[in-house]
Amino acid sequence: MIKDLYFYKLFITKFQNAYTNYVTYFMVVLGVVLTCNTAKATDRPEDMGCLVEAIYFEGRSESISGMLGIGIVILNRVRSKRYPNTICDVVHDGHYWEGNPIKFRCAFTYWCDGKPERYNNIKALAKVQEVVILLMNGVTIEGISFATHYHANYVEPYWSYSEDFIYVGRIGRHLFYETIYDN
Repeated sequence: MIKDLYFYKLFITKFQNAYTNYVTYFMVVLGVVLTCNTAKATDRPEDMGCLVEAIYFEGRSESISGMLGIGIVILNRVRSKRYPNTICDVVHDGHYWEGNPIKFRCAFTYWCDGKPERYNNIKALAKVQEVVILLMNGVTIEGISFATHYHANYVEPYWSYSEDFIYVGRIGRHLFYETIYDN
């Protein structure tokens, strides 16, 4: 987990206003339909660190759109009554034994895959930080803006066949779903 969470608070605060024009420009360059969500996410420094952590370890090799999709799912879960109400609690949600996550029994695989969380790709980390700024400014992707679940295209989780979920699209290697009872 990120040790210096104060850095993320400074990072978000310092660059949030500077990136407002960047967000508008970025929306045109991406080539996907982006909209701004009026419900902004939290700016708690520990939550920013957890959002960076989750997007980095779940999708650092994805495009900006793919990373945005992962972040959108996390923020939608925070807003839902069915999930914990902080970003850190959402990304670390799962089954625990003696205080440790049980392998592959977490909402986000990276958290309980048994591998240590180390930021080895600085370029990818910088890209993720830019995506987090976009998310904190309310950017979302039309079509998946209500998604609460996703999975990689090379796995087939049991829940993806449930009548409780509607497939809403694919970005990169991730397939996105909405929960029908949350809308």
